[in-house]
Amino acid sequence: MFLAHRLQGIAPSPTLSMGEKAKELKSQGHDVLDLGAGEPDFDTPNFIKDAGILAIQKGFTKYTAVDGIGPLKKVIQKKFQEENNLSYDLNEIIVTSGAKQGIFNALCATLNPGDAVIIPAPYWVSYEAIVQMMGGAPIIIPCGERENFKLTAELLEAYITPQTKWLILNSPSNPTGAVYSKEDLESLAGVLRKYAHVHIMSDDIYEHIIYAPDQFYTLPMVAPDLKERTLIINGVSKSFSMTGWRLGYAAGPKALISAMKNIQSQSTSNACSISQHAALGALEGDRNLFKINVAIFQERRDFIVKALNDIPGLTCATPQGAFFVYPSCVDFIGYKTPQGNVIQTDSDFSTYLLEHALVAVIPGVAFGLSPYFRISYATDLETLKKAVARIARACGDLSH
Repeated sequence: MFLAHRLQGIAPSPTLSMGEKAKELKSQGHDVLDLGAGEPDFDTPNFIKDAGILAIQKGFTKYTAVDGIGPLKKVIQKKFQEENNLSYDLNEIIVTSGAKQGIFNALCATLNPGDAVIIPAPYWVSYEAIVQMMGGAPIIIPCGERENFKLTAELLEAYITPQTKWLILNSPSNPTGAVYSKEDLESLAGVLRKYAHVHIMSDDIYEHIIYAPDQFYTLPMVAPDLKERTLIINGVSKSFSMTGWRLGYAAGPKALISAMKNIQSQSTSNACSISQHAALGALEGDRNLFKINVAIFQERRDFIVKALNDIPGLTCATPQGAFFVYPSCVDFIGYKTPQGNVIQTDSDFSTYLLEHALVAVIPGVAFGLSPYFRISYATDLETLKKAVARIARACGDLSH
C-alpha cells in the first residue's frame, strides 16, 4: 500500500498497545491485573441508560444536525453557565463523537505545516500524535516533580515563538492527576496576554473528578479576556462513566466551531443520535453521582499512594484529581531482573512488571516524561491491593 507521509512516525496508542499485551497474556490463562485502563470501572448509571433506551424506543435513530441536537446543546450551554460562569451562544458549541474528535477537528481546522503547538509533559498520549498528523510541530515542555507536573509561566514564556499557534492544557491531568489552581492559571494568563497569536485548548474531561480542598478552574473562568482565544474540550465519558458512548463537546469562538462543524460534516457527521439523548439525560440528571464516585476514587487514591511509597525504590506524588498516579521508577534504572536483563528505561520496567508480576501499567515514555509509569486506580480496592503486593515482590526481586 502507498501510505500517506503524514503517518510516518505515528505509532498506535501506547496505552492500547500495553492493553493488547495484557489481553494476550490473559488469553493464555495468566491472571493479569490490568492497571492501564483510562476509564472508570463504574457502570453507566441506569437513569442514563434509560434515556438511551427511550430514545431507541421513540425512534430517534436518524441523522441529527451535524453539531448536535438542540436540546443537548442547550443543556451544555446551561452547564457552562451554571458550573463555570461562562456564557456561550449555541453556535459556539459543538457535539462530537468523543472529546478526542473535538481535539482532532480543532487541530485539523487550524494547523498549517510548521505551526507549533505547546504541550506540557507529561501529556495525554494522543495530543502529540494528532498535532503531527496535521503537519504541526509539537513543542514538548518537560514539567517534572519540581513543577508539580504543571506548566509554569516562566517555562511557557521561554517556549513561545512567532510560530506558536496553540497551547494545550489538561486539568485535572492524565497521567498525573495534577490540577491547575486559580493562581496557576492567572500566572499563565499573564504570559498569554502578551502573545495574541497563541490560542489555548483546555481539555477539561476530568473536571468533576477532583479531590477536596482543590477546586476546578478552566482558563476563561479566571481570565475572561482570553475566552475568545480558548477552546474548551469536555464530554460525558469520565464523569458519567460513558466512555463507550463516544460523546464529547466543545465550546469556543464561533468561527472555530463553524470550521470544526464543517470538518465533522465531511468525516463522521453527527455524533450517535442515541448517545446524544443519553448524554442529555446525564447532563440533566442528579449531580450527587459525582460525589459518590469521587469518594470511592479518593479512598483508592489514598491507598495506592501510600502503598507505592512504602515500596523501597518507588516514590509517588499525591494526585489532586482524575484517577491516575504517576510514580517514579528512577531508582531501579540499571537494576537486573531475575532473568538477567538490565532495566534501562521505564518501558523496560513496565514490561518487567507485566511479564514477571502480571501487572499491566503504562510506561512514562508514552506520556513524554521518564522514568515514570502510570497506574489507573479505576478498579476495585481488592485488585489494587493484590497488584501492589505483586509490584512490591517484583521490585524486591530486582538486583543492583
